[in-house]
Amino acid sequence: MTQKKRLLFKLSAVIKSFGKNTALVINKLQIHPGTIYGVVGSVGSGKTTLLDILSGLETENSGDVLYEDKTHKKNWFGTLIQNKEIFYQKYFPDTKSLNDIIDLKFKRKKNIIKNRYFKEFTTIKLLKRKMADLSDAEKNWFGMVMSFETDPRVLLIDDYGIHFCNNLETDFRSQILKMNRNLGTTVILTAPTDNLLKNFVSVLIYLDKGKISKIRSGFQKKTFRKFRKNRKKSNKNNH
Repeated sequence: MTQKKRLLFKLSAVIKSFGKNTALVINKLQIHPGTIYGVVGSVGSGKTTLLDILSGLETENSGDVLYEDKTHKKNWFGTLIQNKEIFYQKYFPDTKSLNDIIDLKFKRKKNIIKNRYFKEFTTIKLLKRKMADLSDAEKNWFGMVMSFETDPRVLLIDDYGIHFCNNLETDFRSQILKMNRNLGTTVILTAPTDNLLKNFVSVLIYLDKGKISKIRSGFQKKTFRKFRKNRKKSNKNNH
């Protein structure tokens, strides 16, 4: 009997609209645990809306969005409750300073994090500033820092790499791969092109006008297949 593959997210017949504008139409999408996914599309393709729905920040107008076979939880007022297993940088409140966010999130570990990332004069000044006052680049940097320190089961990153220099992107990529390999973290990143993502994701999902236009294997999966093929050849030759 074939064992059924476990799914982390399962989307079926999902439609999300804002007023008269339909932002997302996903007939079927399955996300497996422990995999790195890249979602690629231009502005308005539905990338951010997809992450908003997966995280539970937004609710779909119709269809089913399941996380481990269950819908996102809601409170008595019908508002979605944040799932602590899923990290998404949009959860940061605009009115809080970085210092307050770190204190609230980490408590005992707060001083270690501040010493680790806020040593330089420019970063020390960031601690006192509110999220709303940060530039997009600063928000992205802080979001990445919090991603690695939070150690979530699922990591969602929007607009990956567009605000990073090459060295910073390489460092962040290395940390993402480390989380995935050592901790089994499921990672879903979005970007306007596949230039960066194709180098390290396992699956590439292309969106066009809110719909999935194609799904392709990424670098990690191809590399693993090549490694497995070469290993089989090597074992054959040794016998």
